[in-house]
Amino acid sequence: MPSAKILEQKKAVVADLSEKLKNATAGVVVNYSGITVENDTKLRAELRKANVEYKVYKNTLTARACEEAGLGGLKDQFEGMTAIAISAEDPIAPAKILKEYADKLDTFEIKAGFLDGEIMDKDQVIALAEIPSKEVLIGRIVGSLMSSLYGFAFGLQAIIDKNGEGAAEPAAEATEA
Repeated sequence: MPSAKILEQKKAVVADLSEKLKNATAGVVVNYSGITVENDTKLRAELRKANVEYKVYKNTLTARACEEAGLGGLKDQFEGMTAIAISAEDPIAPAKILKEYADKLDTFEIKAGFLDGEIMDKDQVIALAEIPSKEVLIGRIVGSLMSSLYGFAFGLQAIIDKNGEGAAEPAAEATEA
């Protein structure tokens, strides 16, 4: 039987993680077995740059925190070597960065995730990761708007040119008469 001090420490970890999960916009659970120290260091640096917290907790504590945070559907994912990436700001960043590593490393695997309190399976997390970045989406929207505006302006110019030529002739005829 663990001592009261150890139980209190575990309860504090669960409470802290549960609060992070409640405040997060998204999170991803991965099986990190087989990742080298070098790749793990690079992965953590990328996640830190994106303000994503990535941590390995005891599976039982993480499962308990998920239950408390209303994400009980994730608790079955905490078997083996699991880590969790949590983002309070960018809902796509954890999925995008972790998918990049899962594609490179055969043993590194996305297991599941959550977005705005809803549980996602592996395929949904991968689909989320494949959404283009905000900058790319804005660029596409601006490009399509500009294309439409250019087409509209070109059409107006053609109408003006056509009417302009036709309107000049009758005016010239009227001055001659």
